[in-house]
Parts: sequence; C-alpha cells; structure tokens
Amino acid sequence: MIHAMELHAERRGHGPRLVLVHGFTQSSRCWGPVADELATDHEVVQVDAPGHAGSTQVVSDLPGGARLIGDVGERATYLGYSMGGRYCLHLALDRPELVAGLVLLGATAGLTDPAERLARHQQDLGAATRLRRDGLEAFIDDWLAQPLFAGIPAERTFRAERLRNTVEGLATSLERAGTGAQEPLWDALPALQMPVLVVAGAHDEKFADLGARMVTAIGPNATLARIDGAGHAAHLEHPERFLATLRPWLAEHEG
Repeated sequence: MIHAMELHAERRGHGPRLVLVHGFTQSSRCWGPVADELATDHEVVQVDAPGHAGSTQVVSDLPGGARLIGDVGERATYLGYSMGGRYCLHLALDRPELVAGLVLLGATAGLTDPAERLARHQQDLGAATRLRRDGLEAFIDDWLAQPLFAGIPAERTFRAERLRNTVEGLATSLERAGTGAQEPLWDALPALQMPVLVVAGAHDEKFADLGARMVTAIGPNATLARIDGAGHAAHLEHPERFLATLRPWLAEHEG
C-alpha cells in the first residue's frame, strides 16, 4: 500500500464552514439528508477519514488522522459521528484554533480501564483479521447486522457506498484508530473552550451515558442533547429530529 498523506474531501454550499467526519465503514457520502439540508446555507466539507473511500491509502492513528482532518477543514465547526467524533475530539484538543465549534454524535473520550482497553484492542485486531479473511462484502453485511444499527432504514444504510472501501483500508483503520487504540482523553476535556454539542440517540443508552459524562467533564460550554426514538446512528435514523437539535445550536454559536 502506498501511504498517501492528504485526505479526500468533497465541498459544496456557501456560508459558515461545517466539516463532517463519518463513522467506521462509511464514507463522506454517508450523511444522507443531513448534509444535503446543511449545504443549503453552509459550506459543507465532507471528509473521507483515513483508510476510507477516497482516503483509503492514508494510514494513520487517531492523533495523526485528526491533524490531517484539520489540514483539510481548516477553521470550521466540526461534526463527527462515532469514529469521526473521536477524530474531531482529538483535533479540538490538539489544534483548538481550528475548531470554532464541536459536535460529537455517538462518540466517546475513550476507555479508561487499561484491561478493558486492551480487551477492546484485541477485539479490533480480531475484526481486522476476519475482514482480511472473509472479504469486504461479508464484513460490511455483518457490521450492519449489529443491533447498534437496527434502527437505520434500509435506504440510509449506504451499503453500496460502504463497499467503496477496501479490505486493507478498513483493517488498518481498526488496528490504528479503533476504540481500543485510543488513549483516554477524559482528563483533557476541561481544556475545551469552544462551544460543544454532545448528541446521542435516546435508545443508545451506552453513548447517552458517555455523552452526559463528557458534558460534565467539559463544563458549561458543553450541551447534551438526546434524540427521541433514535439509536446510535441518530442522524440516519431520524435526520429531521437530528437537524431540529443541531440547527438552533448552530444558529446560537456561529459567529
């Protein structure tokens, strides 16, 4: 694999800049109606994360990938979902001058228990092994079959778009940027000074609890929002409810 050092991104619209960073196995085109609606009055920059779609040849860990995302997005409000949220959180802590506002959807600041983190890393490595053994299509189908994603309508699973990824790109993403590879960031959260919106689906109890913990750790500049009737992928399950939460926050904090 040739290791590229620049991420692919697609830009559209005019207005305040919003950088969107997708979740694992997705691509920049997997935001569906959320990106379409936001592009009516924003400059929307949709980034392919390291190891994914147009950035499949970019091999990076979370801190390095966050720097590459910042190089593409520059000064903006950053919205990251799941894996993308972990990238955006790293960016906000490492290069806060680029992050005018931060929106984290279904994200975590990491696993604090070393044994739990090691176990998760071994789980991620095992998933990478299965991916290389079974191939991309079988892996994507197994990934989407998880209960975590049961609430996504079939037309918004973006299965065909996920199949633009490569075995090696996704495998290296798991190995280098999976949750098990993430150093916990909880102690650094109070350093965040920009406005922060933490979002979770109301049915996604694990990440709703993590979101509440993050908001408490960050302080009064952080807001927690739960999307009624939604699970982990709240923006795909109920895009209109997600936008009804995001829009007022953007209106309040975009200068």
